[in-house]
Amino acid sequence: MHAGAALFVLVAWWASTGVVLWVDGLPRSTFRFSIGAATALALGGLVGLWWSSELESSVAAYVAFSSALVLWGWHELTFLLGVVTGPRKTACPPGARGWARFRYATAVVIHHELALALTLAAVLTLTWGAPNQVGARTFLVLWVMRLSAKLNVFLGVRNLTEKFIPEHLRYMLSYFRRARWNPLMPVSLIAAGAVFVWLVVQPLPVDATALATVGKTLVATLLGLALLEHLFLALPVPDAMLWRWAMRRDAGSEAP
Repeated sequence: MHAGAALFVLVAWWASTGVVLWVDGLPRSTFRFSIGAATALALGGLVGLWWSSELESSVAAYVAFSSALVLWGWHELTFLLGVVTGPRKTACPPGARGWARFRYATAVVIHHELALALTLAAVLTLTWGAPNQVGARTFLVLWVMRLSAKLNVFLGVRNLTEKFIPEHLRYMLSYFRRARWNPLMPVSLIAAGAVFVWLVVQPLPVDATALATVGKTLVATLLGLALLEHLFLALPVPDAMLWRWAMRRDAGSEAP
C-alpha cells in the first residue's frame, strides 16, 4: 500500500509538471483554449475535494490528492502563460537592492501569490472538520514549499532553473540571483527535512484506516519531492532533463 501510494505521487509529480511545461510551450494561439480547459479541470478539482472530504477510504485519499494537484496545476499554468502574475511586467531596475528589490519582485508575482492564498483558504473551508484532510494537506505542502523556493531563488541559489521560464516571462529572471549559498536555504532544508522524517517515522495506530495509511504516504512523499526540488536549487544538477520531453521551446538562453 505504501509503495503504491509513493509511486503514484512520483508519477503524478513528474507527469503533471511535464504537462504544464508542454502546454506552456504550445503556440500562443492555443493559450485561451488551454486556460479554459485548465479552469474546467480546476473546478472539477474543487468538487473532487468537497466530495472526497467526507469519505474514509483509500480511493478518497487518491481523489483528494489528485484534486489538490489539479488545482495547483491551474495556478502553475496560468502563471507560466503570463495570465496571473503581477502588475509589474518589466525587468528589475539596475542597481535595485534590499527592500526596493524585494518590492519590485513582489509586484511581479503578487496576483499569483494572492490567487494561491485565496485558493488555499477555499480548500481549507471546503474540507474544514471533514475526516479526509489529504487534499488540504497536499495543497498546504505545495504552497509552503513553493513559497520557500521562491524566496530562496530571490535570495540566491546555485541552480536557477532558467529553462523552465518561457520567453514572455524572461524579465522575471532579472529578479533571480545566482549564489552558492543564502541563509534561508539551510533553514528550509532542515525544517522540511524534520517534518518529512516525522511523517515517515510516526507510527500509525494498529486500527488505522486505509485513508490514514494512504493519506500519510501521499503527503509524506510529496513533501519528500518538494525537499528534493530544494536540493535541485542548491546543487548544480541538470534537473530540467527530467522533463526534456515536455519542453518544446528553447528557454535556456542567458538571463537578461
